[in-house]
Amino acid sequence: MAQLSHLDEQGRARMVDVSEKEITSRIATARGTIRMRPRTLALILEEKIAKGDVFSVARVAGIMAAKKTSELIPMCHPLNITSVKIDLTPKQKLARVDIEASVRVSGKTGVEMEAMTAVAVAGLTIYDMCKAVDREMTLGEIRLVEKSGGKSGTFVRKE
Repeated sequence: MAQLSHLDEQGRARMVDVSEKEITSRIATARGTIRMRPRTLALILEEKIAKGDVFSVARVAGIMAAKKTSELIPMCHPLNITSVKIDLTPKQKLARVDIEASVRVSGKTGVEMEAMTAVAVAGLTIYDMCKAVDREMTLGEIRLVEKSGGKSGTFVRKE
């Protein structure tokens, strides 16, 4: 089994030293879902949520979250992210919105955490903007679906 890289020899938390790693192009894609009442999704799509354009605000929130990940997750390195793309796909028959975030960087460490943080915050933003009409929404299934670049190579989740 691989050793945990965020622990030193005494088991104390540490930030991984990436100074000797190569700069490579890296990309990570994460997905999640927010489930809601059918009427809530209809209100979003009709742009009748009192707080405004839910999807536009959620996209901006996801982008901002990716950029702030190192401030939220203790051992994450601050990165010069080169691209963040947030896709929000309403599934009316299933009363849910699928959230996907893809994050790119040229750097010494990957952007998996940035992609998952973007998904989480985009979903939380949807919840916040719609909670007045639906407090039963659930956010979940946040997972890495693909990553490439770096020493560990490519990962693709089999869904």
